Amino acid sequence: MPRIESNKSCVHIRWMIRRDMPSVLAIESSSFEFPWTEEEFIRCLRQRDCIGMVAERNEEVAGFMIYELHKTRIHILSFAVHPNFRREGIGKAMTEKLVSKLAYQRRNRIVLEVRETNLSAQLFFRQLGFRATGVLKDFYEDTPEDAFLMQFRQTADEAMDVEANKRFAG
Repeated sequence: MPRIESNKSCVHIRWMIRRDMPSVLAIESSSFEFPWTEEEFIRCLRQRDCIGMVAERNEEVAGFMIYELHKTRIHILSFAVHPNFRREGIGKAMTEKLVSKLAYQRRNRIVLEVRETNLSAQLFFRQLGFRATGVLKDFYEDTPEDAFLMQFRQTADEAMDVEANKRFAG
């Protein structure tokens, strides 16, 4: 997996492995009011098209993302950076990793749901080019809260830039 430079130090993004689970659970519980359980993570990751990745800084798990691959999109299911590592480029590096997986003729967008009360996540994803495309009423099982459906869509020009970078990086 490539290393992505951030403003603090090197961020390494790799596949999530079983021994990452304690760190992932700690990040999850420090980031969300209604965190996923270990069983929910494992059930999700056992599905064929569900992928888990972690971001490491100085060999410490600083963030993670869980996403599903669909025919025309990537769906982010869970995404978090440990509070001690926020605003250091880790979330941006993880998002850029997903954007690099897009292809204009195939998977050309990334979607996720964000709680209506999670303003920091809304602003973070908006800054990276995501747009709110809808409201999902009573979306969550744990509260009657709505969710904003946010989407990043790759343009043909962006796809050509990504493909060119892949050819020269390699």
